[in-house]
Amino acid sequence: MRNRVLVVGLDPHRVPGPWDPEPVATAVAAGMAELADAGFAAVGCWVGLDGSDDVEAVVTAALAREPWDCVLLGGGLRGGDVVLFEALVNLTRKHAPRAAIAFNERPDGLLAAVRRQLSG
Repeated sequence: MRNRVLVVGLDPHRVPGPWDPEPVATAVAAGMAELADAGFAAVGCWVGLDGSDDVEAVVTAALAREPWDCVLLGGGLRGGDVVLFEALVNLTRKHAPRAAIAFNERPDGLLAAVRRQLSG
C-alpha cells in the first residue's frame, strides 16, 4: 500500500503582491510529480491568502478526508503568520494524529521532506 501524503501549501496564484507566481507553481508541480513517481499517493491542499479561503476550514476538510501517513506543511505557510502556522500544526495533530508532520525547504523539496519522515 502506498503512503498517503497530504501536501498543504499556498496557491502561488492567490498570494497577494507584485510577483511572478509561475516559478513557484512550476516547482511545486514538479515536487508533486516527484512524489507520485516515488510511489507516494500525494494530494495537494492549496489555499489562498487573498481572502478567498477560510484556510483553517479548507485544511480541516482535507485532513478529515482520509487517514494520512504524512502531512507536509509548506514553507509559505511557515514564513508569515505564526498564528496561522500554529493553528495548522494543531489542526494536523487533532485530525491526523498518526501522521508524521514534514516541512520542506524549497517548493521542489517535497520528496526529501516526506522521505525524512517516512523512511523509518
